[in-house]
Amino acid sequence: MAEDRRTLLSIGAFFIILVVSLLLALQIFNDWTLTFPLVLLLFGVWMLALAAMRGANPEKYARSAFSTMSLGLVLIAVGGAWSLLVFGYNWLYSLVVILLVFGALAIAAALKRK
Repeated sequence: MAEDRRTLLSIGAFFIILVVSLLLALQIFNDWTLTFPLVLLLFGVWMLALAAMRGANPEKYARSAFSTMSLGLVLIAVGGAWSLLVFGYNWLYSLVVILLVFGALAIAAALKRK
């Protein structure tokens, strides 16, 4: 039952994130091509919030909080790297962002206790 509520909460959060991303991309940055990277960035932040909720109340057969946090960080990295490309930075900066997050996740997974 709690998972159903989290799913409905995530759907609502996605629609709000979509509206905020459209407004940010069109009004502040004046570039509609930033909409999808902003959705990835903001939904990654939402996944981190879900991981915090999951860590406080873990379920036996559900995805772990670490797994949800990892997915959120990967979404943030991909959205951030894509945003750097849209803003005109060299593609190497995008690669650095993604490799940095994957390296940090590898270290966190290695140090994680069962």
